[in-house]
Amino acid sequence: MLNEQNANSTRGNDQWLKQYYFTRAVFSALWVGAAFTVGQHSFPVAAFLLVIYPAWDAAANVVDAARSGGFAINRSQVINFAASSAMTIAVIVALTMSMNWVLGAFGLWAIFSGLLQLGTAVRRWKTTGGQWAMVLSGGQSAVAGALFMFQAQMPQEPSISTVAGYAGVGAFYFLVSAIWLSVTHMRRSANV
Repeated sequence: MLNEQNANSTRGNDQWLKQYYFTRAVFSALWVGAAFTVGQHSFPVAAFLLVIYPAWDAAANVVDAARSGGFAINRSQVINFAASSAMTIAVIVALTMSMNWVLGAFGLWAIFSGLLQLGTAVRRWKTTGGQWAMVLSGGQSAVAGALFMFQAQMPQEPSISTVAGYAGVGAFYFLVSAIWLSVTHMRRSANV
């Protein structure tokens, strides 16, 4: 009876994560498309996109933590929510200075949020499929963040396309995890 409850709980969480990862992939892909098109030609649109990206991440982390067992057992996501919320405000302030400041802020955020995503994926590794892609995503995010911070020190002003490339890689990893969970679910269903 207990094993059946655990199996149902795991399937329910896998189903939630599959939907969550697909949603994150779609949002990021749409964001990247907007950044590479209208965001390249309109500063107000680029500014809006740069603010909405960490705000979306904050909202996504808090919803995932709530749906995946609550805030007490998902501390890395609660911290990620706080970091992404703070970064939303930091990006608003940085936009009044220069795109170099914005890129530096995104770099700092990418390091912290990447390491927190990596921590969440490691915690979920034993119970949930597709986490290897989230581990890679978190690690790559931290490395990209360090690169952003280095690039922010350069004299040339960066554009939204730098962040868009980063978001595109994130969309890819979320899509891979969602597909991996879908395939795992289909295999389990076929074996029942």
